[in-house]
Parts: sequence; structure tokens; C-alpha cells
Amino acid sequence: MTKRFWTGLALLFVIPVLMFAASCAKRPVTSEPGALTAAEAEAKAAEEAQKALEEQRLQEERLRAQARRQRREREEMAERERFLNEDIHFEFDKSRLLPEAKEILRHKAKWLMAHPDISVIIEGHCDERGTNEYNMALGDRRAQSAKSFLVDLGIARERLTTISYGEERPVDPRHNEEAWAKNRRAHFVID
Repeated sequence: MTKRFWTGLALLFVIPVLMFAASCAKRPVTSEPGALTAAEAEAKAAEEAQKALEEQRLQEERLRAQARRQRREREEMAERERFLNEDIHFEFDKSRLLPEAKEILRHKAKWLMAHPDISVIIEGHCDERGTNEYNMALGDRRAQSAKSFLVDLGIARERLTTISYGEERPVDPRHNEEAWAKNRRAHFVID
């Protein structure tokens, strides 16, 4: 009886101790499916921040490129307008190019070199003095003079066409020296 008693008593104490020890044992932490650890969450946040910065940088670069393109287009339009609206002028009854006219033609040649696909019509104009026949011939000589100068600067002859309007298309219809000086010109039109 004593042996049985002591065994029963021992079991009475050992079983609760074992149960207590088992309940206090550390269990491995299991995360829910899809849940991130703190390190993973931090890494993911850093990755998303990097992606956002990269996207912002790309957007800014796109905006800068668009601004550059728009600036180039505005500059190109301004140069085209200058080409079309800047006439060269001549002295009375002359087709000789003045120094100012040569400078304007140099700018036009530079623009034409940058735009090899563009052809131009050079219009020769005169003031109202003189006969129609004489002014048509003088307008032709003025247009030819401008064409020759541009060809000498390297513009292909095939890209340049001339026409004379004589006194038919005055830019200033008045009948005075100021108007006549404006009408003695060569005008340039993109073909």
C-alpha cells in the first residue's frame, strides 16, 4: 500500500505540473495568410515609395519634353512667319540686291537649308510707275535676282520658282514715294 500510495501521490503532483508546463510552452507564431511581418511591410512600403518617385520623375520628364516640343514648335512657327513676311526691297527701276536684302536672303537660305522639303515661289513686284509690260519684266528681273542669290548660297534651283506680278499686287495702294518704296519688293511664298 505504501508503494501504491506514493505512486498515486506522485502522479497527482506530476500530472498537473506537466499540464502546466505544456500550457506555458512557447508556440511558434503563425501569421495569417497574406499578413506581412514588420520587415516585409517596411520593405514593401519602401518599394512602393520608390515606384511612386520613379513615376513622378517620369511624369516630370514627360512634361519637360512636352514643354521643349511646344517651345520648338513656337520657334519654328515664328521662323516660318518671319520667312513668309519678310520681303526684300529694291531701289527705283533696279533689280540689284541691296545689302539689307542680301542679309535677309542669307536668313532665308539658312531656313531653307534646315527645311530641304520646302519649295518657294519668289514673287517680283514693282510700283505703279512705268508701263505694265516694263513692270512685268522688272518684277521678273527682281525675282530672278533673289533666286540667283539663294542658289549661290546653296539652295537647289529646282526648289525656287519665280513669278512677276509687276504693279498688279501693291502692298500699299497709295500713290506716294513711301508706298512705292514698299511695293518695289520680292515676296516669298511656300509652294
